[in-house]
This record gives sequence, C-alpha cells and structure tokens, in this order.
Amino acid sequence: FDFSTSLTLFQEMESRGLLFFWITDYFFYLHVENGKIQINTANYGRTDKIICSEGRPSEQLQNTNCYSPNALAPVSKSCNGLESCEVFATHTVFTDPCFGIYKYLAISYFCLPPGVRSSIVCEHETSALNCDDGTVIRIHSANYGRTDSSTCCTGRPASQLAKTDCYALNSQTVVTSGCEGKNSCSILASNSVFSDPCVGTFKYLYISYSCVSKCKCDCTEQ
Repeated sequence: FDFSTSLTLFQEMESRGLLFFWITDYFFYLHVENGKIQINTANYGRTDKIICSEGRPSEQLQNTNCYSPNALAPVSKSCNGLESCEVFATHTVFTDPCFGIYKYLAISYFCLPPGVRSSIVCEHETSALNCDDGTVIRIHSANYGRTDSSTCCTGRPASQLAKTDCYALNSQTVVTSGCEGKNSCSILASNSVFSDPCVGTFKYLYISYSCVSKCKCDCTEQ
C-alpha cells in the first residue's frame, strides 16, 4: 500500500477489496492486507445527486449539502488501527442530517504500513518522538484538532468536546518539517504552532510515524 494516498469515492481497488461508499441501511466493510487503517474523512449524508440515486425519486436527491456532524467519530473508533472493520450506514449509527433525503456513507482513509507508531498529546503539551540509534523518523499522518469526543476529555466541559471534525490544515506540514529525517524531535500541541482550527474546542495532536533506517550515501569527488 501507498500509505500516503488518500483514496476517493468511486475508487474500488479490486486487488485490495476496498469500496468507498455504501447506500443507506447497508454496512461498510473495509479490509487491508498489510498495514493498519487510519480514517481520514467520513460523511453520512449527500453531496451530489448521482451517487446512490438509482430508483430514487428526485425529491430524495435534491439536498446536496447534507453532512452528518458526527460521522468521523464512530467510523474512526470502529476502524483506526485495525486491519478490517465494518460500520453500518444508517441513521441509527449517525444522526439524520437531512430528513427525507436518501443518504450514503463516504469514507477516505490512509493505509499505514506495519511498524507504525502513534503519539497523542493534549493541547498545551509536547509530543516527543524518538527512534533507536541508526534510524530516523518518517511521518505518515498528523492532525492538530479533534476527531472524537473521548480523547483528552478529562475535566473538560461538553462544549469543548462536541466538535469532532476539527483539522488544522497545516498539521502534516508542520510536523514533517520539524521531525522528518531526525532521530528525535519535539512538537508543541498549541494554537501558536498550528493556528486554531476550531475556536472553543479543546484540541490534541495526533501523529503517526515509523522509524526507518538512515540512508547512507558514499560520495566520491571526480
């Protein structure tokens, strides 16, 4: 797998057995052969009139601005770090974001290779990544924000945990710049480092990385 590739709707990888959306009342099943699942985005709703439209009256397809506010959290909880998972695409799992509209579950994800480590630190804390001698850090994914309501929740009011689709768009760039190719590094989980992607939400920094052998180059002047 190319762990850095975020797959998209309509993309069925036959050799990998991956399908990216299922219509309402069916379950989504995801399986990877070598690696671990890391959910990137998820939505239960409707964003166009074509997907899952066959046999449906037009009035059930009109709202293309339909997003479930809690879609990412249950999918991430069910799938992250596993080789396979399933999630039912139904309003009994997700809230109903647009009553009367025929909805579908759309998911994009990363496939992380074996040996991937993860680090989670709460806002205002420092993430310290370390590799053994002779190896260096390779960053796979990073997010400063919030994608579930249970991480870094102790002592926090519900209002600071409710938003679970919070992403700092520069997360991977900042972490890669500070850590890639180094034996160790430290990154502060702070608005001053990443900016504030969701004001009023208590955030955390998630990083997935691996330790790879340091490349050696023997150069000879001609």
